[in-house]
Amino acid sequence: MPQKIRKAVFPVAGLGTRFLPATKANPKEMLPVVDKPLIQYAAEEAVAAGITELIFVTGRNKRSIPDHFDKAYELEMELEHRGKEKLLESVRSIIPPEVMCVYIRQAEALGLGHAVWCAKNVVGDEPFAVILADDLIAPANGQSGLAEMVDVYNYHGCSVLGSERVPPEETFRYGVVAAEETGERLWNVNGIVEKPQPEDAPSNVAVVGRYILTPHIFEMIEKTGQGAGGEIQLTDAIAALLKMERVLAYEFKGKRYDCGDKLGYLKATVEYGLKHNELKEGFADYLRELNIDELL
Repeated sequence: MPQKIRKAVFPVAGLGTRFLPATKANPKEMLPVVDKPLIQYAAEEAVAAGITELIFVTGRNKRSIPDHFDKAYELEMELEHRGKEKLLESVRSIIPPEVMCVYIRQAEALGLGHAVWCAKNVVGDEPFAVILADDLIAPANGQSGLAEMVDVYNYHGCSVLGSERVPPEETFRYGVVAAEETGERLWNVNGIVEKPQPEDAPSNVAVVGRYILTPHIFEMIEKTGQGAGGEIQLTDAIAALLKMERVLAYEFKGKRYDCGDKLGYLKATVEYGLKHNELKEGFADYLRELNIDELL
């Protein structure tokens, strides 16, 4: 059996410029979808996949992220005093007590590859997951997207890239793989290109926000210079890793919402609102009554 995946890295040092001015003082990862911030959905996905150590690579103005996962004594005392047991439990159960949070400061925003490299000393010599909270993935059949990928890793024992087929005209927004299909939703990766134009893309299989990587990726990152956008790209390091070992791309079954994009964020808010136990009936009634043409 391959070594168990115990740790997940959350690169959360980005500026979130696409959501300005909302993200001027508030991290994009703390934007709520209904009643939970994006970073909590990401943490819950990791915990559901068996992760016991959450490693957050943070930057300036990200204080609210560790505050969110910390104990809030005053709030808990107030909720307990008022007898609001349901709210109290929701605050206390954000993550299980056996799960540990680690926070690392990325002094400069030098790209996703550099953010992952910042976690090297905490990850150590073991495979690990990387989760981008911008990509919210709804579970399929009760199983989280990362849990699906962990199953693939446990069977094949190699790095796994969370993937999705995208419209060919949108390849310039993603890392795109050159790959051979080897099974249902599974590809052997032969190459990977960061944000290719449609005419240059090797396929329409894009890498989206979830990775399981072997520790050899750190060596590849150290050897990787600045790439697209003048940043140290994780995509370039994965391309180098392909020369050493097998890498798979897996298309998870859950639905992905690109919450780094305003339209994707709105779609997630609407669809999660329609699934929310307390809100779904009233919200559905509101949408049925809504005169969209009048609003436009």
